[in-house]
Amino acid sequence: MSNHPDVPSNNEDSTQNMIENTDVDTNADSVEDITLENDLAIEEFFAPSGSAQLADDFRSGYVAIVGRPNVGKSTLMNHLLGQKLSITSRKPQTTRHRIHGILSNHEMQAVFVDTPGIHRNEVRAINERMNKAAVSALVDVDLVLFVVDSDQWRDDDLLTLQKLGETDLTIVLVINKSDTLKDKGSVLPLIETFNESFDFADIVPVSALKNQNLDRLQEVIASHLPVAAPIYDTEQITDRSERFLASEIIREKIMRSAGDEVPYDLTVQIDAFKDEPAHTDPKTGRPRKACTFIDATIYVERSGQKAIVIGDKGQRIKQVGMDARKDMEQLFNKKIMLTLWVKVKRGWSDDERALTSLGY
Repeated sequence: MSNHPDVPSNNEDSTQNMIENTDVDTNADSVEDITLENDLAIEEFFAPSGSAQLADDFRSGYVAIVGRPNVGKSTLMNHLLGQKLSITSRKPQTTRHRIHGILSNHEMQAVFVDTPGIHRNEVRAINERMNKAAVSALVDVDLVLFVVDSDQWRDDDLLTLQKLGETDLTIVLVINKSDTLKDKGSVLPLIETFNESFDFADIVPVSALKNQNLDRLQEVIASHLPVAAPIYDTEQITDRSERFLASEIIREKIMRSAGDEVPYDLTVQIDAFKDEPAHTDPKTGRPRKACTFIDATIYVERSGQKAIVIGDKGQRIKQVGMDARKDMEQLFNKKIMLTLWVKVKRGWSDDERALTSLGY
């Protein structure tokens, strides 16, 4: 087996499946599980500004969002930002990388670190790296948001709390999905129970999905950050590149499209990301709009998984490409031409060299 995922070896499935671009109506409703009320202007996504008047006691710092898999960490960060930045799905361990999201107002700047879920099962190298990424996010942060489910306490929650107990960090407990409690009054004894088990700086019940009590959470976050100048430009909302965000969008669309069928053993590599300025086509003489050409390879571990991702007559991968392209055009505010390939790379998720090559 070749250890280089971008160079197919002789024993890999050599069939390459390229799905050509299909025009997408970018005015159609987006396929999302969340509705954000405070979407930032797309043209300001990476734009420098920093012209807003800041408070004299402006506060800033790093805020790690930690918890077990599938507890709503990414959804919480997205709603705090008012911008979908971290991908979400119902499948556990959707988040694999540390992702920085930056929330700024005239009083504070919180640099959120959305981490992979901490879990006990480290069967493969990728699981071990995800746990390490989550724990390493606790280094040099000013505040930790420990996210738990309002009605489900599991062993991985205890594991996370044990790791937090080994630090001297300020920890705020965020009880997510509080809207799902049948008896709303039960949240008070729940808070008391948590308060007795650990010395939390604050405890805040929220519903990330429904934007409930997030204003209060922002106030609590600001109160625990040090007085300091902004770390990033106040108009910036992430330090991740467009290439990284594009790969995550593609991975999300596969996970959403295939549901329980989708293999966990898949990853996306951006092979080409080329901006082409507006120009006149030398062959036709017609004006061509500025466009970004993106080539991406979806790696799976077995031929059967490849068939699942492609779908019947290529319909699934075609829809993935259309949905991903639409989200990219909305996020990056430019025309996107997207080409997807699906390849088998056996054992990549347990291959240390392959994981490093793929950015893990």
